[in-house]
Amino acid sequence: MSQVEESIEVDVPVRTAYNQWTQFESFPEFMDGVERIEQRSDTLTHWVTKIGGVEREFDAEITEQIPDERVAWTTVDGEARQAGVVTFHRVRDTTTKVMLQMDFDPQGVAENVGDKLGFVKRQAVGDLKRFKEFIERRGLETGSWRGEV
Repeated sequence: MSQVEESIEVDVPVRTAYNQWTQFESFPEFMDGVERIEQRSDTLTHWVTKIGGVEREFDAEITEQIPDERVAWTTVDGEARQAGVVTFHRVRDTTTKVMLQMDFDPQGVAENVGDKLGFVKRQAVGDLKRFKEFIERRGLETGSWRGEV
């Protein structure tokens, strides 16, 4: 297993950053390589990705969700193996630190080489930067889910 830990500060309140992160179907707007996400239930999402020419399809289960604090997941079916958590920390009333921790198991030669070269880490850094641009440009979330898991 490999690990990625990255964070970024976004200039929106914790509630806004968290609410946007619960809108999984909007991830393709700021996550490079995510083609589509379908929310199939409160705790199950279906992902279609294409990263570095490698297509993957998998299901992820939300294992923990606490409003304004954290969203944790693990893959349960499909072509990818990963688990992670995103946490939200108040820096100031209008600034939030978004922290990503993810464990993943690269599959095949291409993914293992990409992992060794730091591709996944760079991908995570880029996705967080694009999330920052996305939510700061909007200033408002596209929706929210305030339930607990």
